[in-house]
Amino acid sequence: MRSEIGPSGKKRSFIEEARRAQIVASAVEVIAEVGFAQASLQRIAAHAGISKGVISYHFEGKEKLMEEVVERTYGAITENVVARMEGLTTATELLRTHILAVAEHMRGHRAQLRALGEIFANLRTSDGRPRYGIKANEEIYRALEEIYRFGQRSGEFREFDPRVMAITHSSAIDNMFAYWVATPDHDLGAHAEELADLFERACRA
Repeated sequence: MRSEIGPSGKKRSFIEEARRAQIVASAVEVIAEVGFAQASLQRIAAHAGISKGVISYHFEGKEKLMEEVVERTYGAITENVVARMEGLTTATELLRTHILAVAEHMRGHRAQLRALGEIFANLRTSDGRPRYGIKANEEIYRALEEIYRFGQRSGEFREFDPRVMAITHSSAIDNMFAYWVATPDHDLGAHAEELADLFERACRA
């Protein structure tokens, strides 16, 4: 989840948060349209109808802005999915709902998916390594492992390595979205249903 506390340790005002959200939204649209390399701060500022200096006031460079795009996007996904999973009592329900809820949420956010793909492929650390490599998924893997372990404890799921299943689960969702972004007429909902069926059958005791 994104932090509402600024670098100075002070809570950001409503106006500051609204401006940051506006900048992030414009960054998403620009990246989705022209790609990471062409998405300069000047271009993002023009899209938002503000000066480049306003972006610089809120973000310490393009890298920090890109990180906020990722953080806010994943924060929104998490909020939506957790809300959908609340109150569910079986591992099978949790497994299916996770896959279907993520797809349902992202159906209305194709530009965000396209922007995330560009950021993941292009953003680098100071030593030239991908900023969002495989290790950046650790939190996701751990959350998915909990679902699979719960299913094994309850007797719903057979014995298998939860880490392997979590990695496979996450990768399947990532590729589902990648294909959907590249093939706009692909039925995302039907794909998600098939994926949920596949994982349920693969795990069933």
